[in-house]
Amino acid sequence: MNRTTPQRRSSSRRQTSVPSTPPREPQTIPQSWALARTSSTPVDLQPSLGREAEEGEYLDRQDGDGGSPIEDSQTGASLGQETDGNSSTPATHNSLLPRQRPHLTAQNPTPGYELAPITPELARWIRLRSQNLKLRQSDRQWAVDLVNHLRDSLLVFLKNSDEQPYFQSASVLNSGSYYEMVKIHNPNEFDMMLKLQSPSRLKMTELDQYHGLFYEVALSRPTRAHIRSFLLEDGLTISASKIIREMHRLVRKFISTYKVPGNSWRWVVKRKRPNSPAVTLSLLELDNGKEELLSVDVVPALEVPSSQSWPLAARAGPDVNNWLGKKTRRSLTHQTCFFVPKKPPGRNLSEAAKESWRISFSHIEKELIKTHGNKRTCCESSATKCCRKQCFKLLKCLIEGLKKRYPQELDALCSYHGKTVFLHTLSIRAQDSLWTPHHLPACFMHLLGALEGHARSGLLPHFFVPTSNLFAAPTFPRKALVFLTEALEEQRRQGLPLLMPPAPAPPLAVHSPSNSQSQPSIVVQQIHVIQSTIIQPPKVIETKALVKMFNILALVVALVCVVCYLCPSVVGR
Repeated sequence: MNRTTPQRRSSSRRQTSVPSTPPREPQTIPQSWALARTSSTPVDLQPSLGREAEEGEYLDRQDGDGGSPIEDSQTGASLGQETDGNSSTPATHNSLLPRQRPHLTAQNPTPGYELAPITPELARWIRLRSQNLKLRQSDRQWAVDLVNHLRDSLLVFLKNSDEQPYFQSASVLNSGSYYEMVKIHNPNEFDMMLKLQSPSRLKMTELDQYHGLFYEVALSRPTRAHIRSFLLEDGLTISASKIIREMHRLVRKFISTYKVPGNSWRWVVKRKRPNSPAVTLSLLELDNGKEELLSVDVVPALEVPSSQSWPLAARAGPDVNNWLGKKTRRSLTHQTCFFVPKKPPGRNLSEAAKESWRISFSHIEKELIKTHGNKRTCCESSATKCCRKQCFKLLKCLIEGLKKRYPQELDALCSYHGKTVFLHTLSIRAQDSLWTPHHLPACFMHLLGALEGHARSGLLPHFFVPTSNLFAAPTFPRKALVFLTEALEEQRRQGLPLLMPPAPAPPLAVHSPSNSQSQPSIVVQQIHVIQSTIIQPPKVIETKALVKMFNILALVVALVCVVCYLCPSVVGR
């Protein structure tokens, strides 16, 4: 498959795997949101792990666009209510990254860039693509019914299972892109996060070199509860590998007897993915057992008791004081957090790392995205709509397109990087007036510029654990980071071709080696095909169709006349 490769800037300092292309010509396409590059101070990168899986994607029975306001447990104030003061919470003394970057502002969210006007043509493309990302109600309802039935049946199975009593008290945590109302294209991927209770307080020991993302989790005292089947030899440390193995066994046993409503489909358990905390189920048709219709990840999650505070590395985040207020931040940090059985990537891990857990804040991410306004009235009526979620959907669509076009070069990139950039941008551009639907193209280009700025600087702090850099090696290799920067720059320069609606491929043509270099790229050809198709008036298209039908009809009449003339005896009979 032919793919357009990001053009590279000539630089003696960089050596990447991006294929070389002819030198860049002067920019002649002004419709991209031009970001003038300026000099910036290099940032020292710290080794950290930065690929957060969206463990909490799952269905909710109610999916209103605005969601219900989040109330402060102490004052009763709703999430997003303005509070007095804009002081920031001091970071812990062991923080290696700043919790808040003071040089990022609402007017210039990307350091080293200046924003330029956007053309009407590019704005039209962005609005059109945003409308095409909406989920169809019929598809959504079908998926909701099937996944909810699977969820309820699984909970009944676990509750009645005497074989493993520890899972009898499991419950479901609804979170993720579907419940955040930011799912794009099709509702075909969901997560079920099963909450597992702890009989006592937990001892959370942060693993070295992972900057607050991975922990060794143990009980504070010995216990005779059912969780003792999943403890290591010391009788206190909870084994992540034992939990995930038992989860696989229970789900396989459940699926062997479960029947999908309608008797037209069946669920199958997919092979365990390396370093994944999920048990993945695929919905297949009975007749055609190869095409996957739905995918569900069942993720066990160990819940930290509500009486315990977050680990020390997470107490500096999230930075929402200027966005949602200090009272809301206090209510968020008083909520519980979760641990999923996911070990760090890589080889030659220590024994503690092999049994480690990754901290998860997916339930709070859901609240932040659903109740996103600086004022609690945002998106509660047609008069107070904003374009925050639309911008995030467009960014997810762009990331998905980049990963499909460059699967090897951008393997480290995932949607959680886009979500982290989105949350940072919301905390910086806090006012609702900056996110009106009329400003959708400009707001999306702000968000795209923020992603490119983080990639260029190599610094993307985790929103809840700011000591962790999601763009740091070895999890996000430097070569992939340079490739991502240049791919995003090329998308801006070419007018965001990956966000354009699908169009028929251009006709194949044979070119000699002498004139092959003068031919436009496939992306530019597709742009011309799309523009010529859409700019053409509908009446002209209808006229051409009528002429074509008339020609076909005339041809049929002519054939009938010829047959009648040549075979008169047959016609007479």
